[in-house]
Amino acid sequence: MPSPREVLQTFTAVIITGGSSGLGKSFIELLVKLNPALRFCNLSRTKPDIKVPELKLRHFPCDLSQPQEIERAAGEIEAHLDAASPTGRLLLINNSGFGSYGRFPEPALPHQLEMLDVNVRAVVHLTGLLLPRLKARGGAIVNIASTAAFQPTAYMATYGASKTFLLHWSLALNEELRGSDLRTLAVCPGPTATQFFRRAGLTQGSVADALSMPCETVVRMSLRALASGRSQVVTGWKNRVSALAGSLVPKPLAARVAAWVLARYRLKQVQR
Repeated sequence: MPSPREVLQTFTAVIITGGSSGLGKSFIELLVKLNPALRFCNLSRTKPDIKVPELKLRHFPCDLSQPQEIERAAGEIEAHLDAASPTGRLLLINNSGFGSYGRFPEPALPHQLEMLDVNVRAVVHLTGLLLPRLKARGGAIVNIASTAAFQPTAYMATYGASKTFLLHWSLALNEELRGSDLRTLAVCPGPTATQFFRRAGLTQGSVADALSMPCETVVRMSLRALASGRSQVVTGWKNRVSALAGSLVPKPLAARVAAWVLARYRLKQVQR
């Protein structure tokens, strides 16, 4: 099996959403170490602050909840690739996403709808716009799902459902692409040391350190899965056990257990 470094030598450019923090930033930092020649196109509201001399990064300001901004940014990215990186395989990483915690529709219905826009519609929209170029040049699409995709998640109902969509959509798209030089990888991390929990309305320490995984570890596992040709990876053995349990038990029971866990260990941690 080739190493991630060997596989990444065949890529010339990376398109990533949400590269300014968390997993997205870690992806950029590790990818540039493995292949300093890569060119990066980042879509997010904030420009990444990454101090790496070899980094070739072009930031495309974009609010991924707005379809017109995605259309504009996709056109600008294609023009940039034509000029700066016209050949070679491409890596699209759909990383942006956020959640919320509380009884639906808390904290507000517009927040829930924006979550669907960013977690679901933006991924389908951007991938669809770039798919002809991705197919023509070959490469991979990496979609960041979650272990929340494997069972209903009361108190995070919309978030969990959005990640279930992303997981199933990624696996189905991978089958449609079978036989081409393009494939997809669905990454399903568990709790990760990012700003996710703060935006979801949870305080620091809502999830025990023993259950949380550093961003760099998740990224390294993701790149190993990409190098091995897998279509899905659940990062970490504890997360794999949790995902398997959520998949095997009847959905009503999985929903009841998840609700008990989330209510008991997180509800009291919600910021007021």
